[in-house]
Amino acid sequence: MKSQKSKENGNSKTGSKSSRLPILEDDNNPCNFYGYDIDSLMKETSRLRNIITKRGTLEILIPLCCSTDPVRYVTFRKSMKGFSSKTLTIRLKELEKSGILNRQSFNEIPPRVEYRLTPKGQELVGSIINLLQWMRKWSNK
Repeated sequence: MKSQKSKENGNSKTGSKSSRLPILEDDNNPCNFYGYDIDSLMKETSRLRNIITKRGTLEILIPLCCSTDPVRYVTFRKSMKGFSSKTLTIRLKELEKSGILNRQSFNEIPPRVEYRLTPKGQELVGSIINLLQWMRKWSNK
C-alpha cells in the first residue's frame, strides 16, 4: 500500500524551515528521498543539466561508452552531422574541464588528438544508459 508523508526539518539557528521531499512508502519501490533538502537537490539538478543537456554532449559521450578504444577528434567530427567544429571543440573542452574526458594530443603531422572517458565519465555514461533503458521501458506505456 502506498502512502506519502511530508517531512519538514526545522532549523533552530535561523528559525526557518527547510522542506523535504515526500517519502514514498511502497514495498515494491525502494526509492527514498528522506533527508534530502529540496534546495540542495535543485542546485545539483542545475549542475547536472549544465553538463549533460548542452547540444552535442550526449553525441560525444555515447560513442565513448560503446568502445574501450580512444575516439579521435576527426571521428567525432565525421559522426556529428549538423555540429560546427567550434561547438564540438567547446563541448570537448568543457567535458575535459569537468573531469569527464581525458584528452591526449600527439606531436605528429597531421596532429592527432584522442579522447577517453575518465572513471567519472564512465559512471556518468552508465547513468545515461540507465536513463535510456528507463525511457525504452516506459515510452510505449
